[in-house]
Order: sequence, then C-alpha cells, then structure tokens
Amino acid sequence: MTAGLPVFPPEPPRYPMYDLSSVNDERGWMINNVHDPAIRKDGRWYYVFSTDRKVMRGDASPMRPGIQVRRSPDLIHWEWFGYALDGVPDAAREWTGAKNLWAPDVIRFGLTYYLYYAASTFGTNQSFIGVATSPAIEGPWTDQGEVFKTQRGDVPNAIDPNIVLDADGNPWMVYGSFFGGIYLSRIDPNNGKLVNYGEGTLLARRRRSVEGAVEGPYIIHNPRFRKYYLFVSYDSLFTDYNIRVGRSDRITGPYVDYNGHRLTDTDVVPPSEVGTKILGGYRFGNDDGWLAPGHNSVLRDGGDYFILHHARGGKDPDWSYLHVRRIVWSDDGWPLVSPERYAGEYEQAIAPNVLPGRWECLVLDRSSNGILQSQSLELAGDGRMVALEDDKRGRWEADGLNRLCVWWDSETEDQEDRSWAVTAKVLPAWDWENWRPTLVFTGITRYGTCIWGKKVP
Repeated sequence: MTAGLPVFPPEPPRYPMYDLSSVNDERGWMINNVHDPAIRKDGRWYYVFSTDRKVMRGDASPMRPGIQVRRSPDLIHWEWFGYALDGVPDAAREWTGAKNLWAPDVIRFGLTYYLYYAASTFGTNQSFIGVATSPAIEGPWTDQGEVFKTQRGDVPNAIDPNIVLDADGNPWMVYGSFFGGIYLSRIDPNNGKLVNYGEGTLLARRRRSVEGAVEGPYIIHNPRFRKYYLFVSYDSLFTDYNIRVGRSDRITGPYVDYNGHRLTDTDVVPPSEVGTKILGGYRFGNDDGWLAPGHNSVLRDGGDYFILHHARGGKDPDWSYLHVRRIVWSDDGWPLVSPERYAGEYEQAIAPNVLPGRWECLVLDRSSNGILQSQSLELAGDGRMVALEDDKRGRWEADGLNRLCVWWDSETEDQEDRSWAVTAKVLPAWDWENWRPTLVFTGITRYGTCIWGKKVP
C-alpha cells in the first residue's frame, strides 16, 4: 500500500427509520424487522435469512411466519425477497407450540441447499432445530424434519443453529442458547442431520448469576492465522446484547479470549470479563445510537470479512435493523469491527497528515453493555493527544499504512506510559450519524479492550 489521500465510499441509500407507513408493506422493510441475520453469498447476490419478526405498531396486521429473506448485490443496497417456508413446519409446531421460526442458517452440500431453522417456546428449552432442502437458494424448500430437539429439564437448548466447515471441509453444527451453553456436533453432508444424535461438545457457558446468558453462536476459520473463531452474544436481546469472541486451534475448542479466559470458565468474577467484546450498544455524539446489537453471522468474501447483526434503534428499541460492518484483523489475529456500517470502504494506506483533528472515541467496556457514549479526543499535528472531557494527555503515531497507535501519558511519572495504548486500523468510511464521509479507527489494547474512533467536523 502507498499512502495518499483516502478514497472514501460513495453515499449509501438512506433507509427510513421508525417508518410506520411500511408496517404492512414488506417491500419497504429492506433492513427493517431483521433479527438474527444469516448471510450466504450465491452467484452475484448476497442473501440474508432471518427470524420471523414484525413491529406491531399502528394498523399492523398479524405477523406471517416462514423465515424472512432479503438480498443485495453489494451488501449495501437491500431488497425484500420473500419467505423461505410457508409457516412453521408441523413437527416443529407440534413439539414446541411455536408461532414463528427463529435464527436460520443456510449452507450448500453438493447440489443441494440446506436451510436450518429453530422453533421454541420462549424462555424454555422446549425447542426444535429442523432442516429444509432445495436445489436453489431461492427455493422452493422442502422440509426434512428434525435435526435435534430438547425439552424442559434438558441442559442444552436446541436453537440458533450455525453450520460451519472445518479446515478439512467437514461440516459441524454449533448451536445453543442462553441458559444451557453452546454446543458443537458433526453433521452428515448426505442428509444434513447429526452424525451422532446428542448434545455434542460444550464450547461456551456462563455463570448462573447472569442466568447463563450466552447464545447466537457462529464459527469461522481464518486460514491466515490458522484459528477458529467462535462469536457469541451475551446478555438480553432486548436491552444489553453484546458480541464476544474467543478463538481456538481446533474447531472443538477450547476457545479462549484475548486475556486467556476459556469461554467455558464460570469461575471468573465478574463474568463480564470472559469473552473479548467486539461490539455493544453505543452512541456517537448526540445521535440516538444503537441498543443491543447481537446475534451475528460472518461472511468471508474472498479476502474480505464482514459481520452482519441486528441492532435496535436507540430512539425506540422495538425497531430492529440489519447492520453490515467490515471486519479488519489485528496483527496478532483478532477480529476488529468497524465503528460504522459498511458503505463500500476497504483497507488502504492512510497518510498520517490527514489524521489530526477532533475524534469521537468509544471504549467498548466489557462491564457496561447498554448504550455507551463517545468522548472527544484531539489528535494534534505534532503527535500530541488530548482527551477533552477529562483533559488526559498522551501521544499518537501512525505508520503511513493504516495503523494508528494512541497512548496516554503516565499519571505517576513525567514520562510516557504505553500500558494503556490502543493499536488500531484506520479506514475511510461513511459517517451514518453525520451523513458524510469520514475516517474511523478500530483497535484493541493490551488488556483486550476494543476502542473505536471516528473523526468529526
């Protein structure tokens, strides 16, 4: 990369927020009413399959079940595509009494597409994971029945399936939700069912003091670092969802966070210390912000990585929206999520002389998972840094590629202290809050705390 003036993405579509006029018009939903999105690229299209959900406001008619489907040519412009299934399949409905379907995932084995879905009685583990098949990703789909089910009294909870291929091409299903932990089982690619029926291998679990709140698992393999990454969502999907990650040399674990905690470790106090937090509720400046982002999927598209998740509007949390964000990787192999939604940006060399100015900075505190407020930071042209709210001072430096390091001066000695330094990657991005192009950074400290920054006028 040769440093120069940044190339910013073009203006993206301005999707309407809190739009009552479209509550009964699915064509106007686009990124609205998305919950638990699963991404699959097929040909020139990107498809998102998601939980059956509808904002029940105004003159809203009853919600239709059947797995919602949207598609995009570029991960930016989204359109409504339809429903994958015609309601809740009989076996799933009879076992759970469910009125809708949750947390789908799609994969192709050979010439056949497999659509996994979950049905459950909310707040219990009377749950059912099923699968449907089709010769095309656009359907029609034929239900093939049960993959795995659980009932009240069982430890695991059979929802939130994700199908992942290991480095040798073998398929596995990672699943589980909330109180029972996260599990992994082998899948037979000839029929999409479990090789050995049962709960499988435990990958993640949390303390009873937080009700065991871990769900929405998703695993990817990064061949560059030769690691498997387990993404999960902590806490309540209504109020304080946040996305954590651990990594492992083997798909079966153990998965550990940046600080070496196993995701199965229930002895760490407080439990919020387990799992590297890469995304949570936030607010830049005076914007309404976003609440409870979570239940993600991850797309590897060539050498590019993207995380897709839902988030609730800070003004009215009943409305959930699809977010797509670019993932960049730290030099030591940890995924870092862009502070802004994807608009076409890409990694490029950034000249240091475009970095000075006012920045809004967000520390993704592991112990606080509501909406976190940004704070102002000034990067001066001579390498000085000032945190404006508390007048803490430090230094910054950039390498002329896209790496930025910011550190705070020691509070006890008149010297530099890089123990609280953030090493970050800089991206040209679209500022969705101020509706303009801008620069952002996403980084991580030596303590495993992720920090975001956005340059503002």
